[in-house]
Amino acid sequence: MRPLDIQPIGTELAIKWADGREDFIPMEDLRRACPCAGCKGETDILGNLYQSPAKPYAANAFALVKFVSVGGYAIQPVWADGHNTGIFSFDYLQRVADSK
Repeated sequence: MRPLDIQPIGTELAIKWADGREDFIPMEDLRRACPCAGCKGETDILGNLYQSPAKPYAANAFALVKFVSVGGYAIQPVWADGHNTGIFSFDYLQRVADSK
């Protein structure tokens, strides 16, 4: 499902979906759910997970600077600490919202 509108509002990302559903995801939760290989690790063909040691978040890690659309299926947030490699598919955004 595609969102009709996505807007940062205060410390949350507000998403209005085509079916009328609205989600409000706290920025901290969104950043902690980053699906990029640097944050979640990578899995090889045999299912082995390779992950770097966890690093503490910088003071501005949860401040969203902007996000860009990726095709017609995702957004890519840019965080104040410079992190910008996570691509959040619309399906994944719904799963993050449902997990709260």
